Amino acid sequence: MNDEIIREVYQVLKGRRDHPIDSYTSRIMQDDDKKKAEDKILEKIGEEAAEVIIASKNDENLVYESADLIFHTLLLLVYKGVDLDELYQEFERRRG
Repeated sequence: MNDEIIREVYQVLKGRRDHPIDSYTSRIMQDDDKKKAEDKILEKIGEEAAEVIIASKNDENLVYESADLIFHTLLLLVYKGVDLDELYQEFERRRG
């Protein structure tokens, strides 16, 4: 398996950002009367990070919760306009 699924998810998120539809991902990337989009996304990342910690400590659902955290991190990158290849390049740089 390769990174194709991550790229596909990233592209779907970009599409939902650029051409909003009635979906969770479109709504979370839009400001509303109560909250800025970035705040909604960051709160969700915090929640998902906590769930990863709990899943690890309880030895259950770690993969599921990790996928949620990665999904919402990708959502933030899309929202902030960070190209996915920048993330890959940073991993390559760290690998040396």
